[in-house]
Amino acid sequence: MSRKLLVLSLLLAAACSDQTDVAEPSAPDDAAPAPAASDLELDFNRHGFDRAHTALSGGATTVFDASPDAFSLPAPNLAGRRLGLHDVGDVQFEVEFSADPSAPNAGLGPVFDNVACEDCHVGDGRGTPPTDGHSFGSLLFRGSMPGFGLHGGPNPIPGYGTQIQLRSISDAMLEATAAVSYTDSTDQFADGTAYTLRIPHYTLTGGMPGGFLFSPRTAPAVFGLGLLEAVSDGNIRALADPRDRNRDGVSGRPNLVWDPVKGRTVMGRFGWKANAPSLLVQTAGAYNGDMGITSAIFPAESCEGQYPECAAHAPEIDIQLVKAVAFYTQTLGVPARRDLDDPTARQGERMFYAAGCNGCHAPTLRTGFLRSVPEVSNQVIHPYTDLLLHDMGAALADGRSDFLASGTEWRTPPLWGIGLVQTVNSHSNFLHDGRARGLLEAVLWHGGEAARARDRVKRMSAGDRDALVTFLESL
Repeated sequence: MSRKLLVLSLLLAAACSDQTDVAEPSAPDDAAPAPAASDLELDFNRHGFDRAHTALSGGATTVFDASPDAFSLPAPNLAGRRLGLHDVGDVQFEVEFSADPSAPNAGLGPVFDNVACEDCHVGDGRGTPPTDGHSFGSLLFRGSMPGFGLHGGPNPIPGYGTQIQLRSISDAMLEATAAVSYTDSTDQFADGTAYTLRIPHYTLTGGMPGGFLFSPRTAPAVFGLGLLEAVSDGNIRALADPRDRNRDGVSGRPNLVWDPVKGRTVMGRFGWKANAPSLLVQTAGAYNGDMGITSAIFPAESCEGQYPECAAHAPEIDIQLVKAVAFYTQTLGVPARRDLDDPTARQGERMFYAAGCNGCHAPTLRTGFLRSVPEVSNQVIHPYTDLLLHDMGAALADGRSDFLASGTEWRTPPLWGIGLVQTVNSHSNFLHDGRARGLLEAVLWHGGEAARARDRVKRMSAGDRDALVTFLESL
């Protein structure tokens, strides 16, 4: 997958000659009718109506590959200059930045968490959580003070911003050191079978002021994101039920966040709390927060005001490269669902609906027309998310608000490709900080609005629980 960086400027020049390739993200067209809530809450028999189409998780962007490259393939409907721009983003995604000002990819730091996008999102997949005494290489810490900051967002920690970096270009500028330990909590299913959940305990040591808040976040997979960006606001709002009018215990709501590109508040849909409005903003924010690389969208270092090296300076990455990386994540293919006719997987699918998991993990969405990325437009997709915020209860709470998201709310993560995480990333850790050591543990951590679904799973027989996991592994 890696390419010679020597070709980068040539590819960029060719790909960017098509002006639509580097346009600012446009809002999805709401013209396509939003699916009725009943259409997204069908029972198993109706959901299984066309199993061939169910395999097409990403519509026309679906790729049929279950190898370690499953998350890293371009959407098959890309061609010509569009594929060229995707390749530019692919190269840039793997570029390692350096603190040496004479290096070709200078600008790293002064404080940072990693040196390349690929180093957190290995194989375009999930980050690996730290274990006792091990690396925090693909887990970061959001940080803030209590209250709200500019435009209703998190209140930055003075001199630290809204992310606490664990690495720096010199020891004198190191912001914090982190450690994690785990304790066990044991409970049992209704049939008496015992299970153990591991509870993480994080410690941050540094010069942060008293009372600061922090939230650990592992790197999520980056494939299929353009499809989620193309789902219209109207379709997402159609799934929201903030007052739980249907009394099913599920009351999802959208996050409303500030978009620095558009200069206004819009619906958020990316990040663990749906705190990013677009992939362009998400990408520029990752360069800034994760690698200390400034751009036209985020021109200030997060540590501005803390060290002389953090003073204002010219952007360190060209905006066209940021747009190319955003386009890369918009146009990665989605792995097809597998084992459609496996009897155990089909039994597990029944259990998924019987438990009510589809109340948040909506199986089917429709994309609108995304002008800048027609390849992801007008698709029927199966991401198993509603892109809404849900209260997940005290056990998963981070106590830190992010725009409208409270300290107990998280965006429903998509489930597509979840059965290939072990293959791509050599681990099976899930949830926002990777605490769950498997899919069933992830279910058992659910609380709040998901407590009813969790408790239904706890009452299942061992065979039904195993089947549920088999179904999830087929996605």
